[in-house]
Amino acid sequence: MNELYILTAGLLVVVVLVSAVLDRWSVPVILVALGAGIIFGSDVLGVWDFSDVALTHQAANIALAFILFYGGFSTRREEFRSVALVAGGLAIWGVVLTAAATFVFLWGVLGWPFEQAMLLSVIISSTDAAATFSILRRQRIPRKLSSTLEIESAANDPMAILLTVTVVGAFTSGTGHWYTVVLSFIWKSAGGIAIGWLLALAALWLFNRLGPRDRGHYYVLLLGVVLMVYSLAEQAQTSGMLAVFVAGYVIGNRPFVHKQGVASFSSALSTIADISMFVLMGLLISPRQWITLWPKGVALFLVLTLFARPVAVWLGTIGMKLGLKNRTFISWAGLRGAVPIV
Repeated sequence: MNELYILTAGLLVVVVLVSAVLDRWSVPVILVALGAGIIFGSDVLGVWDFSDVALTHQAANIALAFILFYGGFSTRREEFRSVALVAGGLAIWGVVLTAAATFVFLWGVLGWPFEQAMLLSVIISSTDAAATFSILRRQRIPRKLSSTLEIESAANDPMAILLTVTVVGAFTSGTGHWYTVVLSFIWKSAGGIAIGWLLALAALWLFNRLGPRDRGHYYVLLLGVVLMVYSLAEQAQTSGMLAVFVAGYVIGNRPFVHKQGVASFSSALSTIADISMFVLMGLLISPRQWITLWPKGVALFLVLTLFARPVAVWLGTIGMKLGLKNRTFISWAGLRGAVPIV
C-alpha cells in the first residue's frame, strides 16, 4: 500500500513540474497528465499496472461533475445571456450535424462499415467540458467566444447521449417509437436543468443560514452539494452533467456567505479533477495497439476537425449574428476529450 501512495505522489509531482516547465509554450496540463499516465503505464515504463476500466469510468464521472460545476460557477449571468442562443443551437443542432457529417464522410467517402461509422459518429459528436475549460481558460481570447464554447460543452451531453442510445438500440433491438426518443431528450435536458436549479437554491439557503465557526465546513458542504446534484440527476435518468453546470451557474451568480473562499476551493477541485481524470485515462492506454489503430484514428481526427465540425458550426448558426472570424474560431475549437470515452 505504501508503494501505491509513493507512486501516486510521484506521478502527481511529475505532472505539476513538467506542466510548470511547458506552461511557457501554453501546453495544457491535461496533455501532460495524459502523457504521464501513458509513460508510467504498463506498456512503456511499467511503473503502474492499472487496467480497472470500471473504476476509471466512475472516477471520470465524478471528476467531470466538479469540472462542470466550476464551469457554471464562473460563468457570469451577463455572459450567459449574450451567448445562450448560439451555445444552445450548437449544443443541439451542432451535435446532430457533427454526427451526420462525420457519418457521411466515414461511410460514403472512406468506406467504413455502416454500423462502425454510425456508432463512432454519434459517440464523438459532443465537445468535451474538461478539455474546453482547461484549455480556453488559459488563453487570451474574447470572453464571449470562450463562454459560447464552455456552455456548449456543458449542455450538449444530453443530445449526444440520446443519439448514442438511439443508435445502439436500433442496432440491437429495433428503432422503437420516435416519440419515446423525443420525450427522453426533453426529460434529460429539462429534468437536468430543473434538478440543478432547485438543489442550487436549497444549497444557497444552507450556505446563508448555517454560519459555522469553522469556514472549512463550507467546503465540505460544497462537496456534498455537487455530489448530491449529480447523483440525484443521474438517478432520475436526466443529465447529471447539465444539472451540476446549472447548479454551479445559479450558485455562482447569487451572493452567499464566504463566496470567495468557496470559489477558490471549487477552482482547486476542478484542477485536481482534471489532472486525476486524464492520468487515469493515460494509464489505461496501450501504445502497443497504436500500430493497428493509428490509420483509422488519424482519419477520424482529420474528418472531425476539417469537415464535420466546420460543417456543423456553419449550418447550425445560420441566421445568428456571428462574424466570419468567430465562426471560424468556433469551428476549430470543438475540443474532444473525456466525455466520449466515458
